Amino acid sequence: MADNPASVLVKVVEGVGTITLNRPKAINALDHEMALAMEQALLGWAVDSEITGAVVRGAGERGLCAGGDIVAIHRDAAMLSTGDKTDADAAASPSAAFWRDEYRLNTLISRYPKPYVAIMDGIVMGGGVGISAHGNTRVVTDRTKLGMPEVGIGFIPDVGGTHLLSKVPDELGTYVALTAGTIRAADAIAIGLADHYIPADGLAAALERWKPGQAFPGADPGESALTDQRGWISEAFAGDSVADIIARCRELGTPEATKAADIIEAKSPLAAAVTLRALREVASRDDLAESLRVEYRLALRSLRNPDMAEGIRAQVIDKDRNPTWRHADHSSVTAAEVDVFFEPLPVELELPIEAWGVPGE
Repeated sequence: MADNPASVLVKVVEGVGTITLNRPKAINALDHEMALAMEQALLGWAVDSEITGAVVRGAGERGLCAGGDIVAIHRDAAMLSTGDKTDADAAASPSAAFWRDEYRLNTLISRYPKPYVAIMDGIVMGGGVGISAHGNTRVVTDRTKLGMPEVGIGFIPDVGGTHLLSKVPDELGTYVALTAGTIRAADAIAIGLADHYIPADGLAAALERWKPGQAFPGADPGESALTDQRGWISEAFAGDSVADIIARCRELGTPEATKAADIIEAKSPLAAAVTLRALREVASRDDLAESLRVEYRLALRSLRNPDMAEGIRAQVIDKDRNPTWRHADHSSVTAAEVDVFFEPLPVELELPIEAWGVPGE
């Protein structure tokens, strides 16, 4: 019986290192072992004078990465959201250990000293955004479907998602976060989450021609459907609360605004409120690592929030798409409930970002 293939494939050709996420049946969903394997390869290449750049891609044609392994996270959330569990209990979970290493990987990617080419072909969700959108050379294709769907499972856009989306002008990042939908290649480039567009059938030839230090070849991605809507989105999503944003969308009454209101109303009210506050607070913070420190606090508190276990159950485990959230509507979420998510952790439990150096900086 053949051994299971490695979930991360690493090779070097003519001075360019390539990392291939190799779980095509799971759309290359990222687990702890894969994050550590990526980090090990990138750290080695950063200080290797023979390596001139890195390429990260996904096996198969379905996507770069569909996000983290949320079935595993569900096990922790189901256990930690019952009884008198503490921040220390959450921090001791396998999910927390994964996030600590995943967020360190995200930081490494954002500060990588060599060209880091992320091939964002196909589905790029959640953790997939974390290993691509923080890079310095980000390539999208006609098959790209990018999104941060976390509020739909009672979570927040992590892996630096609040950092990325808070920088997008005209509340377009807020729209992407709260509606948890997907955007296409032209949208990703227009809002700063990608740099270059190449049709999927031209990727192999483009990568073969490209050499680190050269301009990356690209084509015109066309018009962005998302930025075409910036007028009404900037007005409606400037609300001070999620309930206010929903009300503004309903007042506009257009098909697009009404659809957005309907979508947001179905998401976890508490997760949406926490996400909105995170976006507004991160907007004044330039450092990704500091944003990840806050997201780690939010992630641990989300594990203890019943909405996360319930959201994953409804979307992935039972697939009934009918979650029962803690709050009946978005107007019933209180500021005090949201405040709890943002409270500092005990010092020994905080994300240890001070120790994260990047070789070659």
